[in-house]
Amino acid sequence: MISTMELVLAGADERDDLGAFVARAVRLDQATLVRLRTRSVEQIEVWAATPFDVLATRTAAGHVTPADITVNGTELLAGIAVSRQERIDPGTPKDLLWRGALPPSDGWSLVDELPVEVLSELADEGVKVAKENAGPKGTPPASLLDQSVLTVSGSGYSVKVPMRCLFALSGMGFLGGTPIPGDRVKVSATDSWLRIDARFGAVVRRRHSLLPLLV
Repeated sequence: MISTMELVLAGADERDDLGAFVARAVRLDQATLVRLRTRSVEQIEVWAATPFDVLATRTAAGHVTPADITVNGTELLAGIAVSRQERIDPGTPKDLLWRGALPPSDGWSLVDELPVEVLSELADEGVKVAKENAGPKGTPPASLLDQSVLTVSGSGYSVKVPMRCLFALSGMGFLGGTPIPGDRVKVSATDSWLRIDARFGAVVRRRHSLLPLLV
């Protein structure tokens, strides 16, 4: 039986950009899952789980079959590296392993725009503190990850940005290397979600913890 699973990207640049995104996600967590979801006829949403309990995302020009699949990041990265053709085998489906819902596609309000240098400096300071207070597995303590490093207001929202979002932005390389003068990041929100868009991708996290279900 011929598998109907395939990822088709618009060109070499799209393949290289997606490969870099997946490689960073795998570097943060070798067992990470990547979800590929059709956004429009010629655009895919790519989502990666990070060890900071924050989702990383970007878009890619192309299409995927089925229209919504979850795969192992390492397998997807291998498929991108091996295939230099238009069509890529994304790997074995892992749909049942994806935990949690994705944020909505619309309904977002722009809260504020911040200089990328501000977030880069805060992320660098957080990394230094994390190294000094790393847990037994080298992971930052939860108290540091949950610490609110800044609050932004606008469009009727007052949004606290936790350190874990900056760790995800930095770890995924979304803030870039040397900041470009005038480069800014956008902070957006819904009643339930926070999103930070930088030049190379975005991170998304629930603003409030879900209450456990009563049994």
